[in-house]
Amino acid sequence: MSLAFPSPEFDHAVAAVCHGTATEEQARDLNQLLRHHPAALDEYILRLELHSRLASDPDLFATERPEAIPFPTPVPPAAHAVWLRRAQWILALAACLALLLTGVWWKDSTEPAARKGGTSKAVAMLGRVADAVWQQPGETPRPGGPLEPGALRLKSGLAQIVFYSGARLVLEGPAEVQLVSPAEVICVGGRLIAEVPPPARGFRVRTERMNVTDLGTVFGIEAGPRETELHVFQGRIEFQSPASATQQTLLEGQGAIADGTSPPRAVSANRTRFSSLFDLQNKSSEAAVLRHEQWRAAGIRLDEDPSLLVHFEFEPSDPSDWRLQNSSKRRDATPDATIVGCQWTEGRWPDKHALEFRNVNDRVRLEVGGEYEALTLAVWLRVQGLDREINSLFMSDGFEESTVHWSLRNDGVLGLTVIGDAPGRFQICASPPALGLDQLGLWVHLAAVVDGTSKRVTHYLNGRPVSEHAVRIGPPYRIGVAELGNWNARGFPKNDPFMIRNFSGAMDDFCLFSRALNADEIHRLYSNGKPQSEPIRQGRN
Repeated sequence: MSLAFPSPEFDHAVAAVCHGTATEEQARDLNQLLRHHPAALDEYILRLELHSRLASDPDLFATERPEAIPFPTPVPPAAHAVWLRRAQWILALAACLALLLTGVWWKDSTEPAARKGGTSKAVAMLGRVADAVWQQPGETPRPGGPLEPGALRLKSGLAQIVFYSGARLVLEGPAEVQLVSPAEVICVGGRLIAEVPPPARGFRVRTERMNVTDLGTVFGIEAGPRETELHVFQGRIEFQSPASATQQTLLEGQGAIADGTSPPRAVSANRTRFSSLFDLQNKSSEAAVLRHEQWRAAGIRLDEDPSLLVHFEFEPSDPSDWRLQNSSKRRDATPDATIVGCQWTEGRWPDKHALEFRNVNDRVRLEVGGEYEALTLAVWLRVQGLDREINSLFMSDGFEESTVHWSLRNDGVLGLTVIGDAPGRFQICASPPALGLDQLGLWVHLAAVVDGTSKRVTHYLNGRPVSEHAVRIGPPYRIGVAELGNWNARGFPKNDPFMIRNFSGAMDDFCLFSRALNADEIHRLYSNGKPQSEPIRQGRN
């Protein structure tokens, strides 16, 4: 094999030399490349010097757990020339070593950890909701989120369940169902309507007093403590009750009531009994408008905060405008930002805007002046994919002294890097994996707080802290010229894939504060902006 530069094979070969696991073939090909390719030689020297520095500083990464994987290391460009002079002996040593090394193929030490929150067990997702109040142990279901087999208890309001088979249920609280599979659900109690398209034909709804098999239709069920009612509004269904050994068929306009002790008795389908469930779409839209207005009111109050340096609400007066307006009322607030390449899309509510980052060039550029003892960053995101090893949320250009880089790694780890006052001095505060596969495509709220007084960095997801780290690089902290959703490497080679850190997804409601918000304030930002209809509460039976 002949190595090319740049290439993943080159990256793997250099890493193998650093870790002492290079094969004879890798060593031979690398040695041949370095003899004839000056750019590859420079990059090789830089990486060996970097590896040597990291290996000599075991406290470089501040992580919640020893096993947490650090973010790949930034390399200040100003140090490149110095490293070239210092590393001549490293090159000679490594060249000799490369000729002697044998071993097994290298497994990347920064290979992403297994994602948490995979959706392989899910059988459905939560669709629209209207005034939904859940009585669930654990986390409250979120619209668009996956639903695994188990109980769902809706205390009040309306909620739609979309099964992976294509069948759809609308529940009206109080109601309890048990999700069994993409093609089966148990109605423990309450009222629901089911819409079953042809691909989901055979979908089953079981109750204590009857089992219903759909043959492509729309029907309603009300399961009470004494009897169960079945109403067919469209198509045809089959059902069987414990008191009847034979399966019966109902057509459009027909219904049945079963009490479990006597054969079911026939009734006419009564659509008006279920009218509130058929009105879910209108009620959901009304609730979304209300939530949007509540967020607007909270934003007006927020803009008066004297520590609010930047507040992008993503509410353009003209979608063709390439400026992103800063709504902060602070006297010396940061000027409006510049949109480069991004497209406007639907935000957290149907009548709300967000900015979509699709391409490698998409970004929002701004400049934030001043020096600060603390910083808080917060944003609503809809992540479509973690395409890069490091995906930029908000990053200062290059590796300027005292600046910060806020990013999301491709295995769901949240990272905040603080750049120190000398080449090679920095600290990466990386959380355990926080963003799971089940959250891709959903609106999530992220926040990071770097507090120079308490010397702590804290990461938040959906209003709750996910990790806390001691930070050794103290204030003042700066931003300078920076980008949302991308990064200007400033001085690094453009053809290095590691330097490409564009975000893929949508952003909505970004805030930057010049102080450390506490946990209650972060949770308030999340509560004021979450897309779901209010009120949504958790409870336990």
